[in-house]
Amino acid sequence: MRSAPTTSLDLSSAAFAADPYPSFAQERHRHEIAWSGSTGPAGTWLTFSHAAASAVLRDRRLQRLWRDRTPEDQLEPFNLLHRNQMMENEPPVHTRLRRPVAAAFNRGHVERLRPRVRALAAQLLDEVDPSAGFDVIGSYAEPLPVLVIAELLGVPATYAPQLRDWSQAIVRMYEVAPSQATIDAAVAAAADFAGLVRELVAERRTQPADDLISDLVATELTEGLSDDEVVASVVLLLNAGHEASVNVFGNGLVSMLRAGARPADDTALTVEEMLRHDSALQLFERTAVEPVEILGVTVEPGQKVAALLGAANRDPAVFDAADEFRPDRDPNPHLAFSAGIHFCLGAPLARMELTESLAALFARFPRLALAAEPESRGTFVLKGYRKVVVSGGA
Repeated sequence: MRSAPTTSLDLSSAAFAADPYPSFAQERHRHEIAWSGSTGPAGTWLTFSHAAASAVLRDRRLQRLWRDRTPEDQLEPFNLLHRNQMMENEPPVHTRLRRPVAAAFNRGHVERLRPRVRALAAQLLDEVDPSAGFDVIGSYAEPLPVLVIAELLGVPATYAPQLRDWSQAIVRMYEVAPSQATIDAAVAAAADFAGLVRELVAERRTQPADDLISDLVATELTEGLSDDEVVASVVLLLNAGHEASVNVFGNGLVSMLRAGARPADDTALTVEEMLRHDSALQLFERTAVEPVEILGVTVEPGQKVAALLGAANRDPAVFDAADEFRPDRDPNPHLAFSAGIHFCLGAPLARMELTESLAALFARFPRLALAAEPESRGTFVLKGYRKVVVSGGA
């Protein structure tokens, strides 16, 4: 009997997080899926090819099964938000939680925001000094999607800085080995975030408005949503609604400028390449509920398997010159938004924001260039830059 392929890849290594792609290529050359005994308490299967990741994301026998983090009494604010999220549940709970949000997006909220995104982009760019160099993350990529998702949901813009801080604290818990300081910060942020959302939900019950929180409140009875589920849904949308956009923009812009490229005439094509080339979400985990064979490997019930999306998006079997940034790449079947029933609900919003903000940036500064070495956040699961200083070019 052939032994299962194994890998000693350390996903918590700082050097790996800074540039995981050479390691992905080496692993992919040896195996498309392998067992890692060091990525979790009981080990995890890791995928390295597009085919393996696609199989994991689409197989209904591999599911998102939330388990409360321990110690449960101390981490309850964090656990409460996650056990009630659509992303951490399967049908029928997932369907019940996703339906009212999807309906709200389908009612035109996203397209209604396009003029607002353009106006915000222009306003933010008016405030930077291209000759002196400016941090395109802190001055542009971060505030824009935070303000947009807050407006979509109905959260006052004055809370935007806190939303970003809370989100940053919470998502750091998704890394492979969070420190105690990271855990404490995430718990405090989850409690404060939920507290604000509960106040807004209570307000919308008596004073509904034209926003997504009001839509969710209106469907509490029809969909059977609990108060905790409404709050968790709003927090998820606030986090996911800007976290991915910030990191995709930063990662993709750095890739583009390092390649000496500019957006294609069809900016939407360049956005897809930004999503693919240096994936903001690198890992999405599932748990087997029955034996599942993936490319000759059997994942047993209870075992976890992590689809490495960044590895899938650099697979040369699918993408020609996969390590190159090609602003007009087409087709581009990347997995940056996942796949299957957990495909990112906010993908249309993210694509619209990225297309508008990228076009506005280069329309204003066509000779944009890096002015300093970008500063990484030092994270892997949610990969991004803390600071990217650019200039308007000569």
